[in-house]
Amino acid sequence: MKVAVMLDSFRLPTLDERLDCCRKLGVDGAQLTVSPEWTDACAKDHLAHAKDKGIVYTALCGDLGDFSDIENNKRIIPLCKRNLDLSMILESGIVTAHVGDIPNKTHHPEEYEIMYNALREIAEYAKSIGAKYAMETGPEHASVVRAFLDDIGCDGIGVNLDPANLVMCSCDNAARAATLLGKYIYHTHAKDGIYAPMNTGRYPWIEVPLGQGAVHFDEYLPALHFAGYDGWLTIERECGDTPMRDVGLAVDFLNEMLKRYGY
Repeated sequence: MKVAVMLDSFRLPTLDERLDCCRKLGVDGAQLTVSPEWTDACAKDHLAHAKDKGIVYTALCGDLGDFSDIENNKRIIPLCKRNLDLSMILESGIVTAHVGDIPNKTHHPEEYEIMYNALREIAEYAKSIGAKYAMETGPEHASVVRAFLDDIGCDGIGVNLDPANLVMCSCDNAARAATLLGKYIYHTHAKDGIYAPMNTGRYPWIEVPLGQGAVHFDEYLPALHFAGYDGWLTIERECGDTPMRDVGLAVDFLNEMLKRYGY
């Protein structure tokens, strides 16, 4: 496994500044947020900047909203396909995205079918061009995600495993989720947090620095390893007043953990 950083975590205005932060921290992988409005030339320019810094793009972040509405899906499915095209130009071949809450198949069959049909189409397109579409974990337990992916039955779609989202939003166990999702794990976010129902903020959870929350990386990383995952651990830091410091501490934390386990 290798350590990378989601470039948005640095909260700096230019791509070069963000890539320079990666180099200063000694990481050579980065996740880039992409727009389907980019031209091929724009994507090639972003790739050239990364290669000039000695950095590869681990995945693209391509959030476009959820897939619960048929009319909206007519608009966003082509945009998802465009993001997948861009992922191939940017030499990552992976697009991560939140897709919305997966409806209960028994209680809400029509809603389930809407999301299923949309993501099945995206999965088939991804497979046809050699790319992967990675749903971000979080709103529901890993067992629900696994059942949904088994239903789709196409390896063009899998997960971006965000362990913090699981423990913060669904009170799931990150190590157990890694074991359950196994072959579907195409990319991961390295983030930590706690479920905090008494939190006075907007959400009933709190993101915290790596190693200080409920993810339990001493269980989670071995579970990833034994599930067969040997890809990127991409640090995502969405809060805090000192992003460079926080990301740097996360890099050190993960490197120490990987060294300890020999991964």
